[in-house]
Amino acid sequence: MNRKELIKKYLEFFKSKGHAIIPSSSLIPENDPSVLFTTAGMHPLVPFLMGQKHPLGKRIADVQKCIRTTDIDEVGDAFHHTFFEMLGNWSLGDYFKEDAIKFSFEFLTKTLKIPKEKLAVTCFEGDKDAPRDDEAAKIWLSLGISKERIAFMQKSANWWGPAGEAGPCGPDTEIFFFVGKGKPKGNPKTNENDWCEIWNDVFMQYNKTIDGRFESLKQKNVDTGMGVERTLAVLSGIYDNYQTEMFLPLIKQIEKLSGKKYGKNIEETKSMRIIADHLKASAFILGDEKHIVPSNVDQGYVLRRLIRRAIRHARLIGIEDNFTRDIAKEVLSIYSSDYPELKKNEKFILDEFDKEENKFRETLEHGLKKFEEIAKDRKITGKEAFLLYQSFGFPLEIIEDLAKEKKIKFEEKDEFNKEFLRHQDLSRVGAEKKFKGGLGEVSEKTTKLHTATHLLNEALRKIVDKNIHQRGSNITEERLRFDFNYNQKLTDEQIKSVEDEVNKQIKKAMPVERKEMTVEEAKKHGAQAMFSEKYGEKVSVYKIGDYSFEICAGPHVKNTKELGRFKIVKEEAVAAGIRRIKAVLH
Repeated sequence: MNRKELIKKYLEFFKSKGHAIIPSSSLIPENDPSVLFTTAGMHPLVPFLMGQKHPLGKRIADVQKCIRTTDIDEVGDAFHHTFFEMLGNWSLGDYFKEDAIKFSFEFLTKTLKIPKEKLAVTCFEGDKDAPRDDEAAKIWLSLGISKERIAFMQKSANWWGPAGEAGPCGPDTEIFFFVGKGKPKGNPKTNENDWCEIWNDVFMQYNKTIDGRFESLKQKNVDTGMGVERTLAVLSGIYDNYQTEMFLPLIKQIEKLSGKKYGKNIEETKSMRIIADHLKASAFILGDEKHIVPSNVDQGYVLRRLIRRAIRHARLIGIEDNFTRDIAKEVLSIYSSDYPELKKNEKFILDEFDKEENKFRETLEHGLKKFEEIAKDRKITGKEAFLLYQSFGFPLEIIEDLAKEKKIKFEEKDEFNKEFLRHQDLSRVGAEKKFKGGLGEVSEKTTKLHTATHLLNEALRKIVDKNIHQRGSNITEERLRFDFNYNQKLTDEQIKSVEDEVNKQIKKAMPVERKEMTVEEAKKHGAQAMFSEKYGEKVSVYKIGDYSFEICAGPHVKNTKELGRFKIVKEEAVAAGIRRIKAVLH
């Protein structure tokens, strides 16, 4: 099955079930200044999910083009993408759980002919706000999904919304396809790595009030989504999305231009994926009717970053001449028949790629002159290297290569990284203020969760392994996400002990104090730090009682008693030797 067949089958199936087929909306949201791009199929339908009548009725289906930039730094693996297509069907106060689940099951097993033995599902396990979703589980059982294939999961895994402090929300049921070896076994909870999510049915049945109560909604909605790229890959038995028809022509063109072979070298393969992903996303942003162009603000900032990152990686694999229009033409060839705006705006798309590429190459030429000037002293400092990056767009790899060619000393990479990460943090805050729950948003909830990560960090070191250090974090209004180095899955006992340890410290009602000192002083006093190269000369150090002492830019509560109860909702692997914990505060 190819991409066009999957989309056609999906839309025809839901049309036969009384759904009106609507066109894909713009990638630039019309009425929501809080987000830069349309990030999911439901985004353009929010007014109708909130009760406004849709002109085409209560049953809607579509394939929506989407851009997500939250994982931009993770692009380069086999499955992360900036641009993707989302198949979706909606009930706006019409059918609910039974029909939604039956439609999903029928499409997967009858239309796509997936054996039901290769499917598993997850349902909401219930909590103080809402009961366990036995209704959804019973429907799955009635369709022949065995009990062994049904897993009940916590709110972080099987609950949607609300989008803000209050509003529609509810449980979801996710459908998984078996990608493990041998006969299908277990479910996504017991055999996590053997199952890949391909479909999600969200049941908006509650309204969360401002004072935190969950009431039944008068208009209950269904919102479902299935990613085209991932679904096609798993159904085809391909576990590298870049080997599917949506990327292969781009990869072949990159191979031709670079003379390199995809899959032969890890770093070169990563660069090829980044080039293909970023230029596809850029072509779609340029092709949108809103005529976004590369700039230093908002959507234009993201677009410029995507194009320049692609050019940077092209240089790493030996592509010296202008090439972006060649890749863009492959994107247009794949998608233009489905998205007429791409064909209509073809000249604009290709011209803008040429302009931005020429602009970036020109700054590179000016940068080379500056490099020669700096290099007269036969050495380059980290600050000078960062000047080349910031003012002329020189990536670190080019600076290192030039230094080698000229036999010039360049040993201050740490200093460069310090400047780079400080700049990156400022830029990211500026760009992500547009995103709900992004780094730009500091609220009472995110402040509490931020403080809780410090306690979690120390608890892991005390309970699990003293060599554990933070490797990354992400905080939204709903939860904290904390990455750390460790080679094994935490046992249930370890998770419980870590939870208990954090709650024990919260109950102590410890003061949270902020001090300013140099990095050296902080280290001398035993402060924990994440990626020490990102800090300036003076840093903020937060001391929580006698328990935690950590370099951090904040924000924090005044006392741990403000945090409430800490609960770990998920622990999983995210990379070799890196684990991730998701946790909430009640």
